[in-house]
Amino acid sequence: MKFIGTRGTDKEKTFSEVILDPAAPNGGLYVPKKLPKINEKWLLKYYDVQGDKPYTHIARGILKQFKVDIDNKLIEKALFTYLRNFDDEEVVPVVRINEELFIGELWHGPTRAFKDMALQPFGVILSNLAKKREENYLILAATSGDTGPATLKTFENRENIKVVCLYPYKGTSEVQKLQMVTTDAENEKVLGIRGNFDDAQTALKNLLKDKEFRKTLKANDIKLSAANSVNFGRIIFQTVYHFWAYLKLVERMEIEMNDKIDVIIPSGNFGNALGAYYAKKMGLPIEKIVIASNKNNVLYEFVTYGKYDLRDKNLIKTISPAMDILKSSNVERLLFDKFGEKRCIELMENLEKEGYFELTLKEHEKIKEDFIADFATDGECEEIINKYTKNNYLMDPHTATAVKAYEYLKNKSLINNKVVAYSTAEWTKFAPSIYKALTGEDVEREIAELEERTISDKDAIAYIEASLDVTAPEIIRELFEKEIKETVIDKKEIKEKIIEFIAE
Repeated sequence: MKFIGTRGTDKEKTFSEVILDPAAPNGGLYVPKKLPKINEKWLLKYYDVQGDKPYTHIARGILKQFKVDIDNKLIEKALFTYLRNFDDEEVVPVVRINEELFIGELWHGPTRAFKDMALQPFGVILSNLAKKREENYLILAATSGDTGPATLKTFENRENIKVVCLYPYKGTSEVQKLQMVTTDAENEKVLGIRGNFDDAQTALKNLLKDKEFRKTLKANDIKLSAANSVNFGRIIFQTVYHFWAYLKLVERMEIEMNDKIDVIIPSGNFGNALGAYYAKKMGLPIEKIVIASNKNNVLYEFVTYGKYDLRDKNLIKTISPAMDILKSSNVERLLFDKFGEKRCIELMENLEKEGYFELTLKEHEKIKEDFIADFATDGECEEIINKYTKNNYLMDPHTATAVKAYEYLKNKSLINNKVVAYSTAEWTKFAPSIYKALTGEDVEREIAELEERTISDKDAIAYIEASLDVTAPEIIRELFEKEIKETVIDKKEIKEKIIEFIAE
């Protein structure tokens, strides 16, 4: 498998090369030169009629199709993280909600969010490659709440690796923040920035192409990589669970082989949705990929109207903060795949310079071949959480955007197949929002100018446990007892603070 850049290619790269150095030429992203094809014969081979083959069986098969240049021992070591570090033997349980709706739970890993699905094996592969090559790496991660904890967890105390995680100081849930600022790994640094996720992601992208910064790293014998979904090492693992969920429905006789399904994905940076798009292109029988947004609904507008317009838009804080994103990086990979390099460059340059691009009518029709979209307000998410909790399914606010999309689009007859909606985080990470949804009490994070809460995450978790007879995992409960090490900086200080860290 060879990889090329979305904005031109100096040299085709291998999988291991793009994992270690994800910065493609001219500010672009690496993409497969050609996606592998999967047919009915392949699906039948991996169809588990007895229901006793593990998730790693599918993951191994997908990596084999991509022909990654990673030796089998390292692949097995990476995939073993699914068996060792996830609390459900299926890794991704596919839960039946009704005759047509199924929830694929992606949050059974150590940080209770879907980012573990990619970052657990990714961390093993990258760190082992670094050690084998006797090279030292700085891993950058910008997070809206879930990538950061998952990155810190997978790389904690690994040899040849240092990690810097950037997060918006007031833009995550309390649990998400605690997962970052309580890390005690000596090879990791967490920086809260006075800004939003887009600021953090822009800083990361700028550092990846900053020649002076790379020169400083080189002087310290350090190479640069990234854990965000700009790194294709993340995307490849995010194709796997779409195949798993489909074959689970076949195994349970909910569908027959080759029946179409629809998938619904809560989407911020578009990486999860891109994994579904690649799975469909590879041959998985997906009819529609539904993009579910919150009030930061740029992706809804892009899919529905063919416009990506950031002019006069300000980021809105919502109860689904991991989706509080305006600049969705992976849209570039979709534009490249649909319209080619020249048009992709034209559209992305217009977005970067003018804050806007618009597809032609013909181009927009090509997007709508695969995608439809919906968005949810905080109030709508609360209604969904309340309603489904009464029907014995507890979900977080991000998952609620997907279920709201299901209800709306099903009512409009815009989706007509069996549906897998993906649950991207466990309820424990957003307990005050769920408390409000269940009780109706206002638990806004900020009251006037005081950063106070009417109920803490710890108390909200305790209330939900007692009310619904559920138990938060120990890995979440213990966060409230850990020592906090918090560093908050201005955006202009990011580069300086990182350089100080690598010099320690």
